[in-house]
Amino acid sequence: MKRASGIIMPIFSLPGDFGIGTMGEEAFRFIDFLNKAKQKYWQVLPVVPTSCGNSPYSGVSVFAGNPNFIDLEALCNNGILKPEDIKNADWGEGDVDYNKLLKNKPCILRKAYENVYKQLKEEVDSFAEENASWIYDYALYSALKEKFNYSAWYDWDDDIKFRKKDKMDKYKNELGDEIEYHIFVQYLFFSQWNRLKKYAHENDVKIIGDMPIYVAMDSADVWASPENFQLDGELNPTEVAGVPPDYFSEKGQLWGNPLYDWDAMRADGYGWWIRRIGQAVKMFDVIRIDHFRGLESYWSVPAGEKTAVNGHWRKGPGMDFLERIKGWFNGIEIIAEDLGILTDEVRQLLKESGFPGMKVLEFAFDNSRTSDYLPYKYDKNCVCYAGTHDNATLKEWKETGDKAEIAFAKEYFGITGRSSFNFGIIKGGMASTADLFITQMQDYLELGKEARTNVPGVADGNWKWRMKKGATTDKLAEKIAHITEMYGRA
Repeated sequence: MKRASGIIMPIFSLPGDFGIGTMGEEAFRFIDFLNKAKQKYWQVLPVVPTSCGNSPYSGVSVFAGNPNFIDLEALCNNGILKPEDIKNADWGEGDVDYNKLLKNKPCILRKAYENVYKQLKEEVDSFAEENASWIYDYALYSALKEKFNYSAWYDWDDDIKFRKKDKMDKYKNELGDEIEYHIFVQYLFFSQWNRLKKYAHENDVKIIGDMPIYVAMDSADVWASPENFQLDGELNPTEVAGVPPDYFSEKGQLWGNPLYDWDAMRADGYGWWIRRIGQAVKMFDVIRIDHFRGLESYWSVPAGEKTAVNGHWRKGPGMDFLERIKGWFNGIEIIAEDLGILTDEVRQLLKESGFPGMKVLEFAFDNSRTSDYLPYKYDKNCVCYAGTHDNATLKEWKETGDKAEIAFAKEYFGITGRSSFNFGIIKGGMASTADLFITQMQDYLELGKEARTNVPGVADGNWKWRMKKGATTDKLAEKIAHITEMYGRA
């Protein structure tokens, strides 16, 4: 990467009139803002369909797009919806109200399907064939979820749980209209996504997409390809994913995702991963692999445990996997999220891969005063973050963080008197030797706890913050552009 900077801004956090950020006008205006602010990168969180909890890191398909991000106004402009189709919905005010969203959005998208599916069928069919490796399984899974009252696939009757051919054929027949609807919705999502990405490129902005290393147990991915996961004969997970006790949690984090059967994947040439990364490469310019250290070794917790404490480390696929990916996708740009408990083996894997790792300023100022996240220790091939979506905003960190750490950060960056704490930290990151500097939009807006994206280990209240309309002013863009130019990142 050339020396540059960017901003983390989830799609759902964009302002707008339909309860959640979308790929509509406000997304295009945000790209305009990035361009004015001389930012080269827009980092988004995963854009996959979510389930209960609404976490983009626990989606129901790693290939599909989130229907909630489809912009309804654009559908009206295209004649797919009529103004009366959307005028009476109650979306709530302020942050995302997922209950109201669930009540309204699917009904309106079904209206779009009823309005124009027949006219667009040829285009939709062509789109489906281009995405045949995943979309038919995803659409059938989605239709079956509705039929079985949204119960998890592993609680379905054995014949469809195990994908018996006669039962699969029966449901494909029976649920044909529902399957077509879900394919149509994906057609809408990717049509809007491709238009947005094209506009970003026209304005010299690249998109960084976040790729969670694991998938949800109740997902089309596991149901369609159980052979790739550590499951028993009844398709129950034998061990599940998590991380040991760390900075975020004294009991660790029990994620509960099924773990990969890396031996089976290796024997198959990592075909599932090649398809997954191929989809990401089409969507994003750079891919951030979340929990990269799990490729060297991963924390494996026996199924049924209540916490992650009683897990153990198991070896991941390492460079064998990464060489296959790099060989398949020549020139692929990847950011390795190498946070957490690092070992010499993880550091060696990162070095051999050549990918830039991450440095987080909020982790840099512990009492040892020797943290590897202190900017004077960086080489160029890394990405400096003020904080990520899992961290407090800079204002919240200042107000609730360890007083000695905050004092050290102020001393380190020369933040004194009435000078802005946020912009002092941002300038410090911008000035570092890291090729890329990224911070959250909330930090440029100097927002506090109320604007936090996610608190790891806490199930409720996350993934809701939305930026207010008009927040991305020309004055703010000019301020960011000045700092960016001053530190050679424009």
